[in-house]
Amino acid sequence: MQHLLAKVAKGQKTSKDLTWEEAKQAMRLMIEGTATPAQIGAFLTAMRFKSESVTELAAFTATARQYVPPVPVRSGLGVVDVPVYAGKRETFHAILPAAIVAAAAGAVLLLHGVDGPPDRLGISSVLKLLGIPVDMTAKSVGAELEKKGFAYLDLALYHPPVSRFLEMRQELGVRNFFHPVARMLNPARATSQVIGLSHPPYFEKTIEALRMLSCPRALVIRGVEGDPELSIGNSTRLLELKDERITPFTFQPKDAGLSMATFREMAGFPVEQREREADLIKRLLANEIQGGQRDWVLLNAAMLLYAAGKGTSITGNLGAARSALESGLAKAKLAELVAVAGSSAGHAPKVGISA
Repeated sequence: MQHLLAKVAKGQKTSKDLTWEEAKQAMRLMIEGTATPAQIGAFLTAMRFKSESVTELAAFTATARQYVPPVPVRSGLGVVDVPVYAGKRETFHAILPAAIVAAAAGAVLLLHGVDGPPDRLGISSVLKLLGIPVDMTAKSVGAELEKKGFAYLDLALYHPPVSRFLEMRQELGVRNFFHPVARMLNPARATSQVIGLSHPPYFEKTIEALRMLSCPRALVIRGVEGDPELSIGNSTRLLELKDERITPFTFQPKDAGLSMATFREMAGFPVEQREREADLIKRLLANEIQGGQRDWVLLNAAMLLYAAGKGTSITGNLGAARSALESGLAKAKLAELVAVAGSSAGHAPKVGISA
């Protein structure tokens, strides 16, 4: 680790990027606990100052994937990978009801994340209030995807080392490269990934790293508060990867025939009022709410359906999303997700780590 540290921490003008093999070695040393806590902290900080290369991000992700088996899913199921790690301060989790609407319309979606930091409302706490399980093993998640088209995987149970390194943001005071790595981890090895980011330096790098990892299809979104959400109150920048080709574009609500919403219609709730968000989502899925909140959910459900290979555009899937909501299928899907046998939940086996 000393050799790798020396290479990346020499200074602004003399630091060098790691090769593919060196980056893999660094990740192995950290995950296996061979590197000391001091070395890990120094390495993460040095990489933060140097800025990770595309090759480094791809190699870190490829190596992290090797330490846990993928979520078992049938080939051809068409899973869409949806990482939800950001947590919310200002807005509600539109991606959650959007994913349930999209699942009701035929998409298969795996959401994965961690409990949010103390000052942000994490999606898992809202899922718990809705009655959707958040502690399933990878095997159970695979069965849930096959049967219901929607599941949530807790990274702390699935890949404890990566989860632990995410928590180091609280210790170091700054984010580290495990944040994009967790988003690219793709536990089910889905053929389509939808990744939201707020930190500008990772925007182009993430889509390039996904291409290097041979991802068949992906949308990388400058999402609302870092979640994979199109905004209903502003334009959204996206990068699309399809057949090894990267295409940038900007999406506006008017592109889908929707009115621009105000921030008030996107607003969320304080952490201590998370029950209010769960209630809002229930009412949205029951089609009891009209206006900007509903439009925001429908817009992102259409985006997820597009990522699932339905139709040829985001706008073209808006009708299917609206139909799933108005017909009662979305409300029924929520009820189906809540009805989980007690034996299906459990803890995934943990990977040891000493740092």
